[in-house]
Amino acid sequence: MKILVAEDEPNIAKVYKISFEERGHEVIVTHNGVECLEEYSRHLEQTSGHNAAPFDVVLLDYRMPKKDGMEVAREILALVPKQRIIFVSAYVLETLQDSVKTLSRVVEMMQKPFEIDDLVSLVEDTSIWKGLEQLNVNVGELRKMNATHDQLLGLYEGLRAIQKGRGIAG
Repeated sequence: MKILVAEDEPNIAKVYKISFEERGHEVIVTHNGVECLEEYSRHLEQTSGHNAAPFDVVLLDYRMPKKDGMEVAREILALVPKQRIIFVSAYVLETLQDSVKTLSRVVEMMQKPFEIDDLVSLVEDTSIWKGLEQLNVNVGELRKMNATHDQLLGLYEGLRAIQKGRGIAG
């Protein structure tokens, strides 16, 4: 997966980078909202396809210097409405209320403090991988293909629909 991180605490950003890279993900770390938007725009220009997300996921700290996470999310979603964004925040209620008001949607989020493995599981959406395993998909080979989150979700939903269409229990 290709992951963009916006985290103003250098030690936390380093933990994110190390943890995701150990799992084979490409990670770009930014330290404030403006830097995050610049990096996002730069990668968006390199992405082929209209409205294609340049990152599988963007991890945003809610409170950051220069531009807060909600402002960054609003600008990113204006460019690519389907971009997956996860907020990492100690301010859960405030983040959720602000997301509904500013973005007109409830966002994915992880409440600080948390175990890094929990964040990795959320980003990797382990429920999709487990579901694919249950459908007898060779997950090891699939991981080598470095599919995006949207591709994996589409595959999983398609296979589930086929399974249900044939009356196969599951």
